Amino acid sequence: MGLPPQETLSPLREESAAAPQPVKRRLYVLDGLRLIAALMVVFYHYTGYNPTNYWGRSDAEVFPAIHGITSYGWLGVYLFFLISGFVICMSSWNRTPRQFLFSRFTRLYPAYWAAVILTSAVVFLTPKAGRLSPPETLANLTMFERGMGVPYVDGVYWTLWAELRFYMLFAVVVAFGVTYRRVMTFCVIWMAACIMTTSGDNDFLNQVFEPTYAPFFIGGIGIFLMYRFGPRPEIWLLIAASWLDGQFQLDDLSDTAEGHARTPVYWAVCVVLLALFYAVLIAVARGKLEFLNWRWLTVAGAMTYPLYLIHEKIGLEIILHNHNALPPYLLLGLLVGGALLSAYLIHRLVEEPVARRLRKWLATPWPAIPSDRASEPPTAAPVPAPTQLPASATSPDFAAKVPAATRR
Repeated sequence: MGLPPQETLSPLREESAAAPQPVKRRLYVLDGLRLIAALMVVFYHYTGYNPTNYWGRSDAEVFPAIHGITSYGWLGVYLFFLISGFVICMSSWNRTPRQFLFSRFTRLYPAYWAAVILTSAVVFLTPKAGRLSPPETLANLTMFERGMGVPYVDGVYWTLWAELRFYMLFAVVVAFGVTYRRVMTFCVIWMAACIMTTSGDNDFLNQVFEPTYAPFFIGGIGIFLMYRFGPRPEIWLLIAASWLDGQFQLDDLSDTAEGHARTPVYWAVCVVLLALFYAVLIAVARGKLEFLNWRWLTVAGAMTYPLYLIHEKIGLEIILHNHNALPPYLLLGLLVGGALLSAYLIHRLVEEPVARRLRKWLATPWPAIPSDRASEPPTAAPVPAPTQLPASATSPDFAAKVPAATRR
């Protein structure tokens, strides 16, 4: 199996870049990478994240063999962002703004609603679990709670706010029609805006352009462009620029992670892992990992979103109230297995059927809006009087007098 057909671009072919392309094979390896990213975050929260001693003592004491590794699991979020940039650009090609927004809605919200309801129920039944008020809990169902200044039901939801802002920015490209040139222009403008925003102190612009996370989304977009159009020089430059910006952002992010882990988190290790993420995705784009095409990866990829949504708050509450009842590694194994099973059930019993019904409901055509003229009451139009022909026109000799060139 070779690479997908590559397209050569020229100004004359710019519009053809948005023309329908042959359907490409599913990239099963992306589903596997999603699962790896989700499990990185899960093990980070259970064994490498230590703002509160949920295990009764520090994670480094409870899991000395793995804590030094899992304390880097937070980087799984940035692997998610890279994959998101790749997938969103891929799925938006040849789509209208309505199709793009509805596809994102049906993809994100069913599992999210289930997670908010399930987590809120667990928190309500658990003493001293930091309950939110009913209005705050209901506000979380919008996924815009951060913009409203409302606390999260579960701390992992912060990444969804970053994703939503990325979708809203990329929707501008979709509104004009996704083409190679427009996507490249969007990425360059976004990166330039992030650089200027970082040098200033405007919270609104920081919220809009999200300079901390933008390089990872841009990197994913660039790698998808390589997948679709081949390793063009400007694409390599875009990917390299996003990586350089990303490693700079990791300087502050690694300091924050070190405070959470209460153990050294080295910037150099973070940069190496980020380079590995880029290298693996570039290998995907160049067709080097097509042999990883196991169909079970599709199920694994589908589980990652609900797994990510439900694991932290519920899992940490279970640890807090049961860490003395079971050996740590046994409890850890049961937690991870239970989270995977719960994620699978949410996907099959909630996410799939609800998303299917939402797609059917949203596919209803919008009503036609009548024009102003059509809404006016009908008026009686004057009937033209019949044309009176001269008497000579009805005579048999009239046709003979008309030149042949004018006869019909």
